[in-house]
Amino acid sequence: MDAAQVEAADGRAEDPVLRDLRFYRGLTDVRMRSSRESEWGVYIAESSKVLRRALDAGHEPLSFLMGDKWAEDLADVLRAHPGVPAYVAADAVLEGLTGFHLHRGALAVMRRPRPLEVSELLDGARRIAVLEDIVDHTNIGAIFRSAAGLGVDGVLVTPRCADPLYRRAIRVSMGTVFQVPWARATSWPGDLETLREHGFVTAALALTEDSVSLEELAAEDHERLALILGTEGDGLGRGTLAAADRTVTIPMSHRVDSLNVAAASAVAFWETRARG
Repeated sequence: MDAAQVEAADGRAEDPVLRDLRFYRGLTDVRMRSSRESEWGVYIAESSKVLRRALDAGHEPLSFLMGDKWAEDLADVLRAHPGVPAYVAADAVLEGLTGFHLHRGALAVMRRPRPLEVSELLDGARRIAVLEDIVDHTNIGAIFRSAAGLGVDGVLVTPRCADPLYRRAIRVSMGTVFQVPWARATSWPGDLETLREHGFVTAALALTEDSVSLEELAAEDHERLALILGTEGDGLGRGTLAAADRTVTIPMSHRVDSLNVAAASAVAFWETRARG
């Protein structure tokens, strides 16, 4: 595929190539992609490592897009999916199409898996992370990576939380977002009651007068625990704090009042990991 072919397809809505390429256009436009990818029922996997992890998780590829030098590296993937369109082009063409330099070699349009119900996520889980209105995709990806590495069984995201399957979140998570089950709450903070019905103690990370330390919470050794992490700016909502069973703080020094939410999540996941 060359630049002329890309431009030639632009005026023909019925062209199957154009239908495929539309998924790769404007990848740096977060607002547009966040709405359209859910509407289209797809997500974008970026880099050969992430692409392979998506396939290992059983997700269905709809098309591949890659630079010339990556076609050989991914030859086994292409052979395993002979019916899936694969577009190979020079780096300059790819940058013109996607809007950024594709230095990680490859992209794939993947069909979104069936979303989990909240009850499905909670069944059998011992440690759950709840992300309330976190909108930065880098933070989302970093939290999922920590969750995968530190024994969190699932992640519950609130209705206004950013999409864990957005390209940047997937990339930062190194594809671990495919390994950690997650669901989107439909009623928040109402779904805190659903957590309790499943036997979870809910602990909100926040600086309040009645907060216990993270060490104290860990010493309680709850069989089922849900850690609630708040948005980057305002933290957790008043309704959430009022409804949570505990408010918890990470003791700090040097007059630092808090950590970035992704860093705080890693500390909290490690300290409260299930030990039995």
